[in-house]
Amino acid sequence: MEVHVYDTYVKAADGHTMHFDVITGEKNHDQAIEYAKKWLASVGEGGSEVTTNECSFCHSQGAPEPVEQAIQKDGYFIQKMEGCPE
Repeated sequence: MEVHVYDTYVKAADGHTMHFDVITGEKNHDQAIEYAKKWLASVGEGGSEVTTNECSFCHSQGAPEPVEQAIQKDGYFIQKMEGCPE
């Protein structure tokens, strides 16, 4: 499965930066932003701003099985990089 990676940097409520990738099965920037907002809300950071300035297309690649399964189930996968809640 080919997936599309959106590199995302968002300011948390306490001011630190969270860096994560939104990985989707469709190359759709607006949808990637919505997935980022959905995930942020699920970790208590729903007030964080996510626009094309914070979330930008990075590249496409093949996906490992766990990522592919998450995308098939939820439509997206979040790869936490830096400053993200566990």
